Amino acid sequence: MELVEGFPLRQWVCVPCGYNMIGEMPDVCPFCGARHDRFVSWDVGEERFRVEAMDVTDGVSQLLSRPRLGLEHACYRIETDEGSVWIDSPSAFNRSLAPVSDIFFTHKDFMGASNQYRAQWNAAVHIHEAETESPLAAAFPVDDAFRGDFTSHGIEAFHIGGHTPGFTAYLWHDVLFACDYAFPPNDTMQLNPYSDPAEIANRGHRLLAIARERRPRLVAGYSFVVPGEAWMRWFEAALERAV
Repeated sequence: MELVEGFPLRQWVCVPCGYNMIGEMPDVCPFCGARHDRFVSWDVGEERFRVEAMDVTDGVSQLLSRPRLGLEHACYRIETDEGSVWIDSPSAFNRSLAPVSDIFFTHKDFMGASNQYRAQWNAAVHIHEAETESPLAAAFPVDDAFRGDFTSHGIEAFHIGGHTPGFTAYLWHDVLFACDYAFPPNDTMQLNPYSDPAEIANRGHRLLAIARERRPRLVAGYSFVVPGEAWMRWFEAALERAV
């Protein structure tokens, strides 16, 4: 099963949720609790699930597995002047995908097959230092455990926190990448319920302030892309309901 030196001998994908498990197969998925008979090995997953790209806007495309791999969060590819990068990673490993130099994570919940893409392309993995302390991230190699805000490849990173301690939103040109901080993408939007209610509401005000200042044309979520003005209206209402 090993493709390249350094790849794990064993890696499993939970079909109900898309979480990747590196090493010995656990009895249950540490993310969603599904039994091990619902797992597939990563190579079976590569045969069964194809990662497909959909254009979002100039220089940005959304990657998701087809058929949909459980709760998989979308990955976004950005064609920057300094090269191609990803925001988050697909849950399925497809060696046929075009390479990127860097993978920037919003948070640790779905690091997907990032370890395999990293090994195949020698890509650098970036995630907030606070996320590396979670058991869900412990087995995944990280090259840059950053702190705070930064800019790389022309992409601005904003440490928000709230949903998870190191949750980071990204802005490239007029696209804001907010992942699963709030959903669904309509007037019933709520803050992510798998969070400390007070903390996500408190920290969410910074995300709203950034959006108000920068006025993104589009907001890219965990499986959706919507107009920025609509997202800000829904998100502000979600914050008000959370008080």
